[in-house]
Amino acid sequence: MSSDSERTVDIARIGASRYRVTNVRGTSIEIGDGSDADFTPVELLLAALAGCTAITVDPLISRRAEPETFNVRTRADKVRDEHGSHLVDILMAFDVAFPSGEAGDAARALLPDAIRKAEERLCTVSRTVALGTHAETQINDV
Repeated sequence: MSSDSERTVDIARIGASRYRVTNVRGTSIEIGDGSDADFTPVELLLAALAGCTAITVDPLISRRAEPETFNVRTRADKVRDEHGSHLVDILMAFDVAFPSGEAGDAARALLPDAIRKAEERLCTVSRTVALGTHAETQINDV
């Protein structure tokens, strides 16, 4: 894999079931097991799904009209079954409002197609989840 295609985050333990995630630009967030205010890994996955779709769709529709409101709520059910723990029934609900007029109408008309294209082709996160990409684990003795 070439360096321009590689994506990396580093995670360091900062306490019992608490970790700091740092990206290559030096920004960090803290994650945990849900026993405090930190984001959980599942919440970050839901945020990544909605965030990737929103970031992909926004410039497409904003060229026609600047949204007055652009919010996404993502939800899912966590289940444990013969496949182990996983999420089902994931839903991204877009609440988007555009100004009245021709430009707003054009953006409103484009929104469903832009979301579909993001989910089916353009959004790396939703495509990775849909394709079920294999993830490997490596243990280094430090």
